Amino acid sequence: MTLRFSVLASGSTGNAFYIGTDKENILVDAGLSGKQMDRLLTEAGINPETLSKILVTHEHSDHIKGLGIMARKYNLPIYANEKTWKAMGDSIGKLTLDQKFIFNMEETKIFGDIDVTSFGVSHDAAEPMFYTFHHNGRKVAIVTDLGYVSERIKKTVEDANALIFEANHDVSMLQMGRYPWNVKRRILGDTGHVSNDDSALALTDIIGDHTKRIYLAHLSKDNNMKELARMSVENHLTEQGFPIGDQIEIHDTDPNNPTPLFEVV
Repeated sequence: MTLRFSVLASGSTGNAFYIGTDKENILVDAGLSGKQMDRLLTEAGINPETLSKILVTHEHSDHIKGLGIMARKYNLPIYANEKTWKAMGDSIGKLTLDQKFIFNMEETKIFGDIDVTSFGVSHDAAEPMFYTFHHNGRKVAIVTDLGYVSERIKKTVEDANALIFEANHDVSMLQMGRYPWNVKRRILGDTGHVSNDDSALALTDIIGDHTKRIYLAHLSKDNNMKELARMSVENHLTEQGFPIGDQIEIHDTDPNNPTPLFEVV
């Protein structure tokens, strides 16, 4: 039995991630409309009716826009920490009591045959956290929406078979772009987003012998380009002696289209 996943959508306009086995089908975030979520899942080869639960990373709208709709339509339980539940408030609409579950930061929960561990990140939300997924000795980690990559996070996600990792912006594009200074300062700050260069630097400490795939995620629509992000990361890792293109593949993600369903073997 294998672990399979798809980055359904990733970017400043909406984020969602699917991971599952033959027993479990987990959605992480639902940052697009219900209609879009259904389309993305179907295009990735996943029947939305087979979803078993939704995990939430934080309350920003690009991560929860379709959360309530999906939960009500498919009668799904939602897992989030207490501060995130409070911050989401009425923005996700009404849910029944048996759809609301607490998943604390730095906690491991067993869902069927998948062990899920949450970990905190530095971002301007109530209590943002992301997840690692473990199944049959395989590990997949999601790390986006963070201002910097701490040593603790590196240790948590290191040597994952597959990494979904933030490369939000090119610093020069952001500095020269049209955003007002206060927004630029937020993005560049410790509770903002990781740049292409900082992503590459962090990955040099995270990649291990088991790491085969890296998906560059949460790219800014205005301050980055897929080709630029990939080139920045690939060039740095190649200079550091990593076998990019041979043993390790770098993949793009998209705000409107899912990545092909990949089986971690």
